[in-house]
Amino acid sequence: MRNETDMLKSLLQLGVELNQVHDLDILMERILERARRFSRADAGSIYIREGHCLKFSYTQNRTLESRLPPGHKLVYTTFSVPVDKTSIAGYVAESGKFLNIGDVYDLPDSLPYRFNKEMDKVSDYRTASMLTLPLITATGGTTGVLQVINARDDQGLTVPFSSEDEQVMFHFAAIAAVALERAQITRSAILRLVEMSAMRDPRETGVHVNRVAGYSLAIYEQWAQRHGLSEEEIHINRDVFRMAAMLHDVGKIAIPDRILKKPGKLDLAEYEQMKEHTFIGARLFHPFESAYDRAAADVALCHHERWDGQGYPGCVSVMGGTSLEGPPHSTGGVAPKKGDMIPVFGRIVALADVFDALSSKRVYKDKWNEEDVLAYIRGERGGQFDPELVDIFFEVIDELRRIQSLYAFSESPYS
Repeated sequence: MRNETDMLKSLLQLGVELNQVHDLDILMERILERARRFSRADAGSIYIREGHCLKFSYTQNRTLESRLPPGHKLVYTTFSVPVDKTSIAGYVAESGKFLNIGDVYDLPDSLPYRFNKEMDKVSDYRTASMLTLPLITATGGTTGVLQVINARDDQGLTVPFSSEDEQVMFHFAAIAAVALERAQITRSAILRLVEMSAMRDPRETGVHVNRVAGYSLAIYEQWAQRHGLSEEEIHINRDVFRMAAMLHDVGKIAIPDRILKKPGKLDLAEYEQMKEHTFIGARLFHPFESAYDRAAADVALCHHERWDGQGYPGCVSVMGGTSLEGPPHSTGGVAPKKGDMIPVFGRIVALADVFDALSSKRVYKDKWNEEDVLAYIRGERGGQFDPELVDIFFEVIDELRRIQSLYAFSESPYS
């Protein structure tokens, strides 16, 4: 039996840890990591409730991950299931009760729910024991479902989840639900800012900024590992960077409609005014009172810089005044910003934003096919883009495709 005092301390520490994570996607990953550790589970998944459906939002599987090359992540398909009694997750969401199943392949036909074996067949994995819990908010609503799979004993063999596991995970789920609800509120607030931009520029949508943020994070993680950053530093940066990347174009709020919505090519004066969205966006986060403010300002200011120094706005200061109107404060002209002078967060979002723009249909252009998009990015290695980041981009291309699929067009408020 585990020491109850130690377990209580662990749960209290869990609450503190989860409430330090602000981004919804990062939080789901952290919750699942800790859930597997608390329950000694090999795998697990999180479903987020969206109306009458549960969206399969995040999954981890130690066995499947062990089959991948070093540095690669598990690529999975997202899907939705109805909140009803026909599936295990749907039953738990509808009833508000947990299910502890010793072997999902041995469910009697008399039960209303079934286990779908197709994912096991596709992945060559055998699901057996499963503990599924509702994530219930303080107001009594169900925000999602947490599922841990295949408990392991001390010899690494799959065993059923115990009654002790049930008790521990019941408290775990309560803590996780509170943190998830808070992160959903944060995500919603960020997307409302994006929606304000969308009223001015139809290109700025929830799915666009979530894709750009997801791509940026995948590239950053590989870059950080290459550069020997500590796990703690990577965890902190991932949280602030993902939120910052979502707001890369927030400065467009201050750009006139006649420029943002002009169907044809901008003239020189209009283009110069459009460029102002970079330092206007950066000023929104000044004074820089947190790591998030600094990251968001770097991204807003530098996501149109080029590795070869031909981007904009160059070496300007956003702290020369409090007004959001007028040019940035600079003296002696604006010197170009290039190479490592550009903060890495800005260099990454520059690449991620172009990848998404070229891969998406816009009012002024058709969607490029992937072959042409990848050829363009490869051709701009050392020109528009940091050559190291281009190399990393191609290393994580499968993960980028998964993110592209995950954040396809959706009406979800958290998409």
